[in-house]
Amino acid sequence: MRPSVEPSSQEGPGRRAVVVAGASAMVLSVTGVSAAAGTPATQEDFQMAAGRSWQRYVRAPASTTVRPVRVLASTGDVQRPDALLRAGGGATVLRREKPAVPPRWPEGTVAEASSAHAGNSGNDGQPRTYDAGNAIDGDPDTFWNDDTIAAGPDTLTITLPAPQRLTGLTVVSNSDGVPTAFTVETWQAGAWQTAATVTGNDVIQCAVPFAAAVTTDKVRISVTAVQDTPRGAFTRVNEVWPEAVPAVSPPSVTLDFGKVVVGYPQIRFTAASDNSPGVRLAFSETKQFLTDRSDFTRSDQAGSAGQGTDQFAVPAQGADWKDRKGYQAGDKVYADGLHGFRYLKITLDALASDAPAAQPWGMVAIDSVTVDFTAYLGTPDTYRGWFECSEEDLNRYWYGASYTNELVTDTFRRDDVDPRNAFSPSLEGKLVLHDGPKRDRDPYVGDLAVSARTLYLTHDEAAAAARNVLADLADHQRADGWIPPASIAGYDLRLFDYPLWWVTCSWDYVLYTADRPYAVRYWHHLLKVLDQWYPSVTDDAGLLSKGLNGTAGYGDYAFLDRTGRITYYNTLYVQALNDASRLARWLGHDADAARWTRRANEVARAINTHLWDATAGAYLDSATGPVRHAQDGNAIAVTAGVADPERAASLLDHLDASTRLRYGNAFMDNDTIFGGASQRVYAFTSYPEIVARFLAGRADSAVDQIRRTYGWMDSHDPGTTHWEGIGPNGSLYEGAYTSMAHGWSTGVLPALTHQLLGAVPTAPGYATWEVRPHPASVAWARGQLPTPHGGLRVQWHNAPGRFDLTVQAPAATSGVIALPHAPAASHVRVGGRLVWNGRSGTGDVKVVDGRVTLTGLDAGTHRVLVTHD
Repeated sequence: MRPSVEPSSQEGPGRRAVVVAGASAMVLSVTGVSAAAGTPATQEDFQMAAGRSWQRYVRAPASTTVRPVRVLASTGDVQRPDALLRAGGGATVLRREKPAVPPRWPEGTVAEASSAHAGNSGNDGQPRTYDAGNAIDGDPDTFWNDDTIAAGPDTLTITLPAPQRLTGLTVVSNSDGVPTAFTVETWQAGAWQTAATVTGNDVIQCAVPFAAAVTTDKVRISVTAVQDTPRGAFTRVNEVWPEAVPAVSPPSVTLDFGKVVVGYPQIRFTAASDNSPGVRLAFSETKQFLTDRSDFTRSDQAGSAGQGTDQFAVPAQGADWKDRKGYQAGDKVYADGLHGFRYLKITLDALASDAPAAQPWGMVAIDSVTVDFTAYLGTPDTYRGWFECSEEDLNRYWYGASYTNELVTDTFRRDDVDPRNAFSPSLEGKLVLHDGPKRDRDPYVGDLAVSARTLYLTHDEAAAAARNVLADLADHQRADGWIPPASIAGYDLRLFDYPLWWVTCSWDYVLYTADRPYAVRYWHHLLKVLDQWYPSVTDDAGLLSKGLNGTAGYGDYAFLDRTGRITYYNTLYVQALNDASRLARWLGHDADAARWTRRANEVARAINTHLWDATAGAYLDSATGPVRHAQDGNAIAVTAGVADPERAASLLDHLDASTRLRYGNAFMDNDTIFGGASQRVYAFTSYPEIVARFLAGRADSAVDQIRRTYGWMDSHDPGTTHWEGIGPNGSLYEGAYTSMAHGWSTGVLPALTHQLLGAVPTAPGYATWEVRPHPASVAWARGQLPTPHGGLRVQWHNAPGRFDLTVQAPAATSGVIALPHAPAASHVRVGGRLVWNGRSGTGDVKVVDGRVTLTGLDAGTHRVLVTHD
């Protein structure tokens, strides 16, 4: 029944018929007001139009020119480092004396090593050797590299043509990783004698004085520990000098931009000495991995010439330099261009291979360091959707998620996309959703399952970023129906699960935007992926089975070694089939919708038959191999409707008991798939678990999981942004390589808007909507969801014995309000009229599933009051 509403607020409050769904009685007052969409009923009852206190949580920079907020450190001869924090503050000057010529071994000295890596093309694409002789050739650009990764000891033996007096020596390595522990021995009286032992080394130039001078013709260096870097745990020695030469720290300034930013660094040099002094820039998202080299560079990933830093040779007259990809002088002085980082270290230094174009000494004067911010600039004026509640920390997490997502919303450009064959002319110049600002700068469709929702709920005018990605991947669909996950590897990175995410993300896009031309254009792509490719990898039980049809080598979102019947793949299949069915009905393809719904139900039954572990009370990760239970499959089993309420309660109990950590919930309940799996947290797979807890009536446990997961990331460096993954003891799960701002980790934002606040679209473009709050212990919440018709606004207050809810619905929409479960012995009133007295009701009042539900609500303001006796 569609309730009637009085025609205007001037004519007095109208009475609205209700359907009450809930086993408990309550007092319900509903006032219908037909004010124009977006207009509050009264300022007293609904202050959301005027109140915008949420603005203080917005984290984006004020403009696209971003300045550092503090100097974290300076070393060496640096004058006025703080001048870089303000415009017109004068120049910061870095000076460095010309270094002395390093000592050399006598002619005829030779070196041999326990092993040497085979020659290759090196980081810069030029042929290289890694023989022991490189350590004594006087060329700091060559080096000895052992051939036993992560295994030692590695030994380098230097033999002189005649005995020589030595008081010490110096071991010079490079930024690919230094020896951290080693012993120096000399040949004395027919035996090796220890001259010095070094532990805890972390510098490239390590001076090693001997306790007493020795005369010898042989020196042996035995390396027992090295830095484990993205370049591998190898022993690297560029030079060994026959004296202990203490390193003179090059002058440097380390700047903190306050949070992760992304764009092109720009430095204004006002002057320099006339010898082409070099500067090297090292970037990092965290202080932990802030060293003389960046935590990540695309040039390192591509095996090119950067050696972990960006370089510039400063001309004597100065320069206004913007960091752009490429060489400054021929094949010398390379810069990577765009970076995602929080910390920037500027050092007066140069690579040996860049001489004479750049020299590691001289003087440079800098009066400005900024970043040309390239990502979406999410200022308060750009937010069409927002959220605020009584809990300060939840507000921070919501806006931290929004800022994280803004950082990945950027233009696809050849010079700064993932160098692993990800460039695509069909995406060049288009707005996309990358994985992260630092890496991977390539849009993956699995990430869109979270990041696109975050975008739709904040800056929906940028929804083209999602459409561009979805359309491009569909345009590169394989003949057999498989859809690539991203443009990386020439659209041929073979993942088993991501075509299903394409289906779900396509429905999401249509649900939020009502873009019918997209749905029509890519309808046949949807048919091919669901009716051609996935049936080709379906076994006789009706379950997806990785390994069929040549898919044994396919990966998934975490590149896990899973094969056969996997709960995650199959619950995601159910979700995708149901989403496709909804899209089909909207387009009028009823037969396809019915077929996919039947198949979804059949797959769900097969999951419950073959993959439910009654002993553990949770779904198995895999039907074969060691017994384990994964977060991904169990959580999606609830959100996709595979698990009935009893199973849902049981599996959530199991996850509580087996995966709970102080920094979130682990994605596996044991380590049988790889070491440390039970200590790894993915916000990506935590999102469906958080939603599952809300849906299962465990709102407080959902908020607790949010606080542990997002509270950890918010309170640990770099702060604000949401990490790709969390490792053992709350660490960066892949060390320096970890992306500390990843769009797939922003699920807290849609969870708080859709589940806690409770508003969701139920038909494309919010033609219909539902407001179903899950308030937990939160005292109040309010927010706005952007729709094609205007903002859908919701506000509620939650107090003992009372729940107040106001909804403002935009024109051309209708919806449903489902109130939280009410306590027993309550009364329901509609427009002052008692319709439920705790024992019986009148009119269309019904008690169903513990929820009081108002249906057929049109545009305008709807005010609901629930009270107890």
